[in-house]
Amino acid sequence: MTIWCPDLAGRPGPAYLDLVEAIGSAVASGELRAGERLPPQREIAHRLGISLSTVTRAYSEAIRRGFVEGEVGRGTFVRHALRLKDGPAAELGEVSESGAGGGEIDLSWNLPLPGSAEKALARTLSDLARERGLGVLLDQRPGRTSAGHEDAGAAWIETLGLSAAGRAVVLSSGSQHGIFAALLALTKPGQTILVEELTYAPVLAMARHLGLEVLPLRMDAQGIRPASLDAQCRASGAKLLYVMPVLQTPTAATMGEARLEEVARLAAAHDLAILEDDVFGFLPRERPAPLASLAPERTIYVASTSKSLSPGLRVGYLSTPLRFEAALRAAVALSTWMPAPLMAEIATRWIEDGTAERLNEEQRQEAEARQAIAREILAGHAFVAAPSGFHLWLTLPKRWSPAGFEAMARSRGVKIRGSQSFAVWPDKAPPAVRLCLGRELSRERVATGLQRIAGLFEEPADEAAFIV
Repeated sequence: MTIWCPDLAGRPGPAYLDLVEAIGSAVASGELRAGERLPPQREIAHRLGISLSTVTRAYSEAIRRGFVEGEVGRGTFVRHALRLKDGPAAELGEVSESGAGGGEIDLSWNLPLPGSAEKALARTLSDLARERGLGVLLDQRPGRTSAGHEDAGAAWIETLGLSAAGRAVVLSSGSQHGIFAALLALTKPGQTILVEELTYAPVLAMARHLGLEVLPLRMDAQGIRPASLDAQCRASGAKLLYVMPVLQTPTAATMGEARLEEVARLAAAHDLAILEDDVFGFLPRERPAPLASLAPERTIYVASTSKSLSPGLRVGYLSTPLRFEAALRAAVALSTWMPAPLMAEIATRWIEDGTAERLNEEQRQEAEARQAIAREILAGHAFVAAPSGFHLWLTLPKRWSPAGFEAMARSRGVKIRGSQSFAVWPDKAPPAVRLCLGRELSRERVATGLQRIAGLFEEPADEAAFIV
């Protein structure tokens, strides 16, 4: 049997990247076929005369780019192509010749599935190719994006109950960039921001890099406790609150109307600006109106296409009171110059022609199917989830540490995130873990991952990794 080995002679880059490109070219040309095993790393290092660490780095990058996948104890294999079948559920699932994927199961990333957006994208790009004036989508327009793109974002947000009257929409390169731009616009180093005691981890990193002090707010089943918000405002003099009222990450909590009204009242009493992160807000079939609708004069509202339509569609919308508009536009320009017009054009067309609504419904249906699987497998265990959300919050027995449980899950081939990853004070993180159901392309792999997690509860309680 001939062992595949590329010829790297004449390639200009670092050896590991040369090997990655050679793998990609061989996969694309069919020289390496779907399901074929790559040579062991030591073998190819010997044949090419390069270090083992270089090969290891190249294989890892090839896995990240999606050329191949690794299977613990078996090796590295060329990935199977997706075969799309009729119906949204089938389109959302990964189907290979063996009927299932392989390698580590990833329940750590809170993303929806690409779904049938691939077909929608093909149609939209085909339509664009037949039109004139595409050069405008490749032009640099500092300081302002297309008014049509902003109007589409405003219309998309209005479907959730936030009026566009008296507000502006500023585009960003996804919601995470939008949050960063808002922090950049509204804060100065040394100032204090308030967040949920368990919160979106990148916000904590952003705050550190911007020199901001972060104070946690105590939480209950509906999110932040009003009494904690009132006390922290009085004690700290903070003037900005970052909050996720719907499908909060990581806890999956959603505020009720009375809680939202109380938070809005306290924000007004303490003259507190609000940064409302509603990236998952398009998934629930029933939800309260945004917090921004109760405090429109002080709330910057963040929405996104990547969590509701398709993860690679990096378009964020910041609905803002007019008094913050100039500062937000300046922050977006400073941090990314401008969002990509082509991305914004695709999102705009999908919103206007109904594609966005259809894709969002498909994501909702898939989330509901996966949550049903989770309820069956995790029956008898304490967890919080929304019927159409892509994540759940699983409580552990108090004698087990979240970091230890995370490590044990990894040893069983499942990636998850423990509560310490989201805590303002990690040493006070509760015994819980977040499980995400959307990253894996097949329901079968999600079920397998959940079964392994459930099985860990049967492990001996005195295992060292479990002890706090």
